[in-house]
Amino acid sequence: MSNGPLPSVRCLLSSLPTKHVGDKVRFLGCVTGYSTQSATLSLQHEYPRGNKTKANVDVALLLQNLKAEQTDIGQWIHVIGYITSIKQALLKANVVPHTASVGVQALVLWVAEDLDIQSYENALVSETE
Repeated sequence: MSNGPLPSVRCLLSSLPTKHVGDKVRFLGCVTGYSTQSATLSLQHEYPRGNKTKANVDVALLLQNLKAEQTDIGQWIHVIGYITSIKQALLKANVVPHTASVGVQALVLWVAEDLDIQSYENALVSETE
């Protein structure tokens, strides 16, 4: 039995709503916004196509070392953190979630350099099959 921290589970941003509050996750997302008032990054990754899940990543614990490039709109970043909330909005016509918003408390984040997004997506999909 180990007393160290639990490992993170690597997943697609689109699968975050299937996790539970308190789960430690690692995922990739594209910066779509940054609020300096709340120290929150908004991340999305439209995979599979049409997916509208958004991760609202609280970076307050990282402010001392956060670099401007990590908050640039369009920048792809990796995040390791804990899920703090999951909200889903349903379409009235069906039961499929239309949008989901997942809160994450970031422990670590870094820029995804030399990223081949299609290979990343394929690798994660084959891991879960």
